[in-house]
Amino acid sequence: MKFKFNALIPELSVTDIENSKLFYADILGFKIEYERIEDKFAFISFGETQMMIEQINGYWETGVLDYPFGRGMNLQIKTSNLNLLREKLMLNGVALFRDISEFNYRQDDVLHKGRELLVQDPDGYLLRFSQFS
Repeated sequence: MKFKFNALIPELSVTDIENSKLFYADILGFKIEYERIEDKFAFISFGETQMMIEQINGYWETGVLDYPFGRGMNLQIKTSNLNLLREKLMLNGVALFRDISEFNYRQDDVLHKGRELLVQDPDGYLLRFSQFS
């Protein structure tokens, strides 16, 4: 089966690739699709979500990277089991940015309902895990 790449795949610059892989793969449950160890790079997925993480090497830097990285942006990631995800975070001592809450989004005459929790990765990128009803 040929691997299909999404049309948009964010790539996050991280300070420590091993720490980031531990957070994303071991705690959150992302799958490492492939990695280039010599480049300190990993392509990861979570359901239909795809992302890349690469240790800072100067190539992508457009300015100074100060914690928290990704200020002004959050990445919404669809999940089917928000409670399990929260449990994994709590068991690993990861502080939540915002605990589980309910949300409503109106799209014309359609009301979308769901629940979400927000957590920052080790570099401060804000991840918004959402489960839709």
